[in-house]
Amino acid sequence: MHNLIFSLNAVIPVFLMMLFGWFVRRINLLDDHTTKKINNFVFRTLLPALLFMDLSTADFKSVWDTKFVLFCFLATLGSIGIALLISFFSKDKSERGEFIQASYRSSAAVLGIAFVNNIYGEASMAALMIVGTVPIYNIFAVICLTVTSPERDASSKKGLVKRTVREAVTNPIILGITAGIIWSLLEIPQPFIMSRSISYLGNMATPLSLTALGASFKFSDAKEKIRTAASISFVKLILFCVVFLPPAIWLGFRSEKLIAILVMLGSATTGSCFVMAKSMGHNGAVTACSVMLTTLLSSFTLTAWLFVLKTLNLI
Repeated sequence: MHNLIFSLNAVIPVFLMMLFGWFVRRINLLDDHTTKKINNFVFRTLLPALLFMDLSTADFKSVWDTKFVLFCFLATLGSIGIALLISFFSKDKSERGEFIQASYRSSAAVLGIAFVNNIYGEASMAALMIVGTVPIYNIFAVICLTVTSPERDASSKKGLVKRTVREAVTNPIILGITAGIIWSLLEIPQPFIMSRSISYLGNMATPLSLTALGASFKFSDAKEKIRTAASISFVKLILFCVVFLPPAIWLGFRSEKLIAILVMLGSATTGSCFVMAKSMGHNGAVTACSVMLTTLLSSFTLTAWLFVLKTLNLI
């Protein structure tokens, strides 16, 4: 019961923020133009600030575990590969980029730290998991969304690689991650004014992105995408855990490391997926529906995985 209550406390507020965004759009406090501007603002400023805030203050040197970080990195690559293969079954080619991204990108930065910290009182392993996953999350998201973008001119294949590399290198989220890791490794002190200002920006990222996601959500689109979103939910919340948790256990990962891996593999699709998909020319309906459905279902699936791991005395 404790695990169920914890999962519901972590997930339901996220769902309610999206519902709030949908409500304020319905009563015309937000319109499509404003929502688009909010998405762009979150993507280019608030999300990078959130990741910099989390990573720049992490003590990587004292808790570094190469085997753990490497496993997170390889499991993420494996998840992307599986999502890519499954996406070929999609009849609508324009949805493949959204399908791949929504299938593998978890709420690692936000939920991972909260989840591990709530159970073990500290979140250093979650920070290491972020190092092994979030950069690759965003690099491959840029690649997938660029290659499958409806706005891409099919005749300009020569410039595709150049554009993809440019998008990856200049991606605000990747820049935020890189700056945060470098800042932490160099142990550069942060003046109070700077840290407080960054925390203001970072703390706005999650609620504002979820509000914009809810405001952009259209039930007419969701009805058409529910089957795709259900497929993504199965892959995201169940399949990856079935495939990668046994190797993690076999390699000896326990306690907070195993919890961090569980969050990496089986937590809900992060709302930043929607922000990135919209900012790169995609419709976003598949992503929005997937975020809402995985958010709703993950409270039950995560609780089930926690129960299994606890029963086996692995956590």
